[in-house]
Amino acid sequence: MRAIATARSVKPGQVALAWLLGKGDGFGVDIVPIPGTKRRQYLEENIAAAALKLDAAEMAALDEALAPGKISGPRYGERGMAMVDR
Repeated sequence: MRAIATARSVKPGQVALAWLLGKGDGFGVDIVPIPGTKRRQYLEENIAAAALKLDAAEMAALDEALAPGKISGPRYGERGMAMVDR
């Protein structure tokens, strides 16, 4: 995310949103991310992500990096896990 964001002069979150928006096939099987935010600045960044079109190489790189089998590890850090099921 960061490498693509840096190359495009955008935020990593914008790349993530653009990637998700690019996953739809245009035939009713689309992904509609619903990002949350507390600040207008971030809302504007999220909206701008809709105009960011990733090329095929960028999409493939992100698909590879974010494949289900590649992402693993605890959801929370040690401190956060201590709060689960309390």
